Amino acid sequence: MTVVIIGPPAAGKTRIGRRVARLLELPFTDTDKQIVAAHGPIPAIFETLGEPAFREIERAEVVQALAEGGVVSFGGGAVLNRATQLDLDGCLVVLFTATAEAVGARLGGSNRPLVPDVAAWERIEHARHDLYAGLADLTIDTSHRPADDIAADVATWVRSQLAKETV
Repeated sequence: MTVVIIGPPAAGKTRIGRRVARLLELPFTDTDKQIVAAHGPIPAIFETLGEPAFREIERAEVVQALAEGGVVSFGGGAVLNRATQLDLDGCLVVLFTATAEAVGARLGGSNRPLVPDVAAWERIEHARHDLYAGLADLTIDTSHRPADDIAADVATWVRSQLAKETV
């Protein structure tokens, strides 16, 4: 079983995804963390190689993570790749959303190449919103609820989806 967490930057995909994996007793993979481990900091990749090269690296990490299964947190732009979109068939896809106000508090001091500020985040979120929503089986706003509560809700939903499959 593979649960994929998608959404805009700073929506809580990694923080909450780890908790979901723990509750479901599944491995957790963050594709951005895998990229950093293998290739160095993402801002440096953007700076030296550019976004197209980063997206190729990202695609390879997505393929690997999906092959391993468990709970997988994608970087915000991973779903821009059409092959990645198709790979989500058969996965349970959870979209985490957040308000600009909540993201503003989370972005403080971050070094994200595409979202240096809330205005940039809003442009990206607006551009990707329909794509994210179209891929998602479940959407949860992470703006104002504790991460543990959100993770519990996701784990409960995943279990209910698995129960439907066995009926």
